Amino acid sequence: MKDLSGKRVLITGGAGGLGHSMARAFAAQGAELVLTDVAAATLDDMVADFVRRGVACSGYVVDVTDAAAVTGLRERLHREHGPVQVLVNNAGIVHGGTFTEVPLERHLRTYRVNVEGLVAMTHTFLPDLIASPAGHLVNVGSASGFIGLPFGSTYASSKWAVIGLSESLRLELKKLGHEHVGVTSVCPSYVDTGMFAGVRPPKLTKLLTPDQVARDVVQAVLKNRAFVLEPWLVKITPLLVNALPRALADAISDVFGATTGMQSWHGHH
Repeated sequence: MKDLSGKRVLITGGAGGLGHSMARAFAAQGAELVLTDVAAATLDDMVADFVRRGVACSGYVVDVTDAAAVTGLRERLHREHGPVQVLVNNAGIVHGGTFTEVPLERHLRTYRVNVEGLVAMTHTFLPDLIASPAGHLVNVGSASGFIGLPFGSTYASSKWAVIGLSESLRLELKKLGHEHVGVTSVCPSYVDTGMFAGVRPPKLTKLLTPDQVARDVVQAVLKNRAFVLEPWLVKITPLLVNALPRALADAISDVFGATTGMQSWHGHH
């Protein structure tokens, strides 16, 4: 997709954090925004702020784990605005702690939001991207989708699923002749949004700002890149994990603190 001007961009989890930053970044390119979230008051304020600034923006309170609500959202959008050209699956939650000490419901909720909600949104809106002359699917994963994350096991494994789905769809779309639909997996290290308050980023790195990641996402859409990998350590992580013996890869992870960062987590959900 070479131009975002006038394109309708749907961002889940758009009422704060990375979602808000991505909304601003897409708006700066002239895109029309459709934001969804479960936080109604915050969403309303954010939509009103964009409208005051002259940005075409609408908001919908939607729980992505409610398949009927997701279907209803698409129907409303088609009636009120029209189909979307870009879908950004950003909604997600994280729960940190020792696996057996985190309540089971929190583990299951992580999968429902991070995986099932993303699948529901993608299944519902992908036909619109295919029908568009140029469409793009953005799935927010994580660097933890490439490696194990002690004290964040279900979060990490949910992001493994996100990356696997994204890559499978990217290849499937090509096989079906839909090369005009791009797919990007966003895989940053810890982003300073509050979700990861208390974590220690790997050595020689620091917490990423949501604005930095958002700019990278927009450029990935414009240049049809399959991955957004930040910071530098994440760029080499897939190679290290796949090329090195497991014991050596684990040792390097320990040295950089990648296996202990979540021990001090106390972020919001």
